[in-house]
Amino acid sequence: MGLGPAWTRRELPAAPAALPEEARQAPAAPDSLAALPLADAPHAETGSLLTEVIDLPSATRPSDPDVAGMDWERLKASVSVCTKCRLCQGRNHTVFGVGDERAKWLFVGEGPGRQEDLRGEPFVGPAGELLDNMLLAMQLRRGENAYIANIVKCRPTDDNGRDRPPAADEAAACLPYLSRQIELIQPAVIVALGKSAAVHLLGLNPDTPVASLRGKVHQYAGRPLIVTYHPAYLLRNTVDKRKAWADLCLAMATYATA
Repeated sequence: MGLGPAWTRRELPAAPAALPEEARQAPAAPDSLAALPLADAPHAETGSLLTEVIDLPSATRPSDPDVAGMDWERLKASVSVCTKCRLCQGRNHTVFGVGDERAKWLFVGEGPGRQEDLRGEPFVGPAGELLDNMLLAMQLRRGENAYIANIVKCRPTDDNGRDRPPAADEAAACLPYLSRQIELIQPAVIVALGKSAAVHLLGLNPDTPVASLRGKVHQYAGRPLIVTYHPAYLLRNTVDKRKAWADLCLAMATYATA
């Protein structure tokens, strides 16, 4: 399918609560990525995992009194008929999220694409296949200790019908739903997949580059948040899988010490 090297599961040693010196560097990348090459990950700009952990101020959690307190059933029903922003006008399906509702890992993208809008499930197609392989490399899988969601629940498109990042007002209308999902799931670690997810979760300027957010442990509602590249970006820029693996290793080290 032209996906390039796939992410495959690799047995990772269980990290103790206090990481020893030899664990401070990211473990070698999955074998199927070595051809990029990746064996000496992390990238020089990322450096030691622990020395790059920076505790930044927690982002403000968006809230909506109509959404706060909803259980899963009411939340899903509310999303399915939501008309709070213009994205509802062209959708086929809302894309609520998928996975283990008690997961320790939450992965957040920007919004549904064409295939997601047609199927009502996040991250399908080539980008979804790559994300599933990324999860396997972390000894996770879709639906087992991992939950996948997006900043917005409906597909954002431009005037030509092409996918685009969600606008600020669209994200603001939808973020209370995601905030409630986070409260219900109680994840130990959140991974923001791509710039759009990162800036909306952290309340940052939309021009903030991903490079300035990687390699650090941010906070969202008191939970550690790690920023990495969106799988769709990695399909177009396969050399950056090296950096993405370092990000995932930082996330795993953070989880091990949480």
